[in-house]
Amino acid sequence: MHAMSYEITLPADYDMGIIRERVATRGHLLDDFPGLGLKAYLIRERGRDSPVNQYAPLYLWSAPEGMNAFLWGPGFQGVVDDFGRPSVQHWTGLSYQEGSAPTALPRTAVRHRETVPGTVAPARAVQAAIEEGARTAARPGAVATAVAVDPRHWELLHFSLWDHEPPGQLPGDRCEVLHLSAPDRDRLARGRQW
Repeated sequence: MHAMSYEITLPADYDMGIIRERVATRGHLLDDFPGLGLKAYLIRERGRDSPVNQYAPLYLWSAPEGMNAFLWGPGFQGVVDDFGRPSVQHWTGLSYQEGSAPTALPRTAVRHRETVPGTVAPARAVQAAIEEGARTAARPGAVATAVAVDPRHWELLHFSLWDHEPPGQLPGDRCEVLHLSAPDRDRLARGRQW
């Protein structure tokens, strides 16, 4: 599994209805994209638990060929044409878990990035993150969770989808899920990825 995201931060007075319309008319185009485990079309709106307006989709790829086909094909070029070329963040998958409500339609996502301190053994940090992901998946209303790592920057990504507003003590940015494309969700390996 590979996790991938790009964040397009928009002006404070940007009409987020434009992004909502974009997703409503184009989101279905990836509903059968080969190699895509899932894509959560995420937004944050300034003044609604967010300091910024942002379009920030997050992808979990079941196959690197799918990720490459998207990045070098017309899908990502549409983003580039409309918003300029954003930096694409990517992480190596560590674990994926279906949640306690796997068939529910996700309404909220939480994404949390944390740096692994140089004083902590990488394997210990990864194991703790995987255990936290499993605990999160077991919470009521959790649709799915994923944990991934960028070993270049030693950054962990915790990502979860929810059928409701998740508990307040869960750290990270809360995003609204506008659409979920999940053609190869069943091909995402469950549990630890090695």
